[in-house]
Amino acid sequence: MGGYHRGETAVQERAGSARQAGQARGAIGNTVPDVAVAFLAQQSHLVAGATDEQGRIWATQLTGEPGFLTVPGPHTLRIGTLPPPEDPLAALLTGAGAGAGTGSGWGASPVPIGLIGIEPATRRRMRMNGRAVRDGDGLRVELDQVISNCPKYIQKRDHHPAAATPVPRTAVDSTELSPAQQRTLRAADTFFVATASDRGDADASHRGGNPGFVQVLSPRLLRWPDYAGNAMFLTLGNLELNPAAGLFVPGWETGTSLHLTGSARTVWAEEEVARTPGAQRLVEFEITAVREVASASPLRWSAPAYSRFNPPTAA
Repeated sequence: MGGYHRGETAVQERAGSARQAGQARGAIGNTVPDVAVAFLAQQSHLVAGATDEQGRIWATQLTGEPGFLTVPGPHTLRIGTLPPPEDPLAALLTGAGAGAGTGSGWGASPVPIGLIGIEPATRRRMRMNGRAVRDGDGLRVELDQVISNCPKYIQKRDHHPAAATPVPRTAVDSTELSPAQQRTLRAADTFFVATASDRGDADASHRGGNPGFVQVLSPRLLRWPDYAGNAMFLTLGNLELNPAAGLFVPGWETGTSLHLTGSARTVWAEEEVARTPGAQRLVEFEITAVREVASASPLRWSAPAYSRFNPPTAA
């Protein structure tokens, strides 16, 4: 559980960070520390990533009142909510496990899932990967990995509930970005990316930077810099073995969620990388499907205080 798979070690070696990655391995466990139990109990949202029935990877957000995340055992996380019907992972997670909807315990087919608990107000986050089944009105996740992450590139934000009469939740699907969605991405300072290994083990990760760090090359092609991190390369390691990926872009002020699925590749070419300030590598993402959900989240967030670690963006 604390080891790296061959895709991760291949990227670590190519990046020249194998030694640093070996030192970071100690941050990977499969139990939730007491301090993390308390952290999760305070959260109102959780980011999740998984592969749907068509083999597409999506990332999304689950929300609830503080206390909707509980740790009934050191290897188990219970999530006291399910995604709404408009969510791209609703069908998968609502039906997870053979005993779906019964609360009867582990089913025959648990769903690999990657999770991030993140608290922008304090720039704290933790990453959890495991296998989920439906458990009554929520999910139960048996954890394979619990990972401590640093606060780099997290923009500080506080949240509050939406107005009492929100806009009705609606979903719009397409195969490419609309002009408005392209503007959203060009202005984004945060997104989340879900990937999976060639064995299907899921992971979800945070990406942050100053507005403009996400480059929209066309309605179906994005590029972003890979900044210095913890040297584990869990995301790029998965992409080394399986190019499928999914992005979730939160609408902090509106509650709208933008979900993208497609394939990604790492760009190592030094000349290309050098044109993007702070980049150690680049990632290109080709979109195959888009879903935008209005009023997906009941939370609204304050204007960001940008991380001091964010590199400048290219002019």
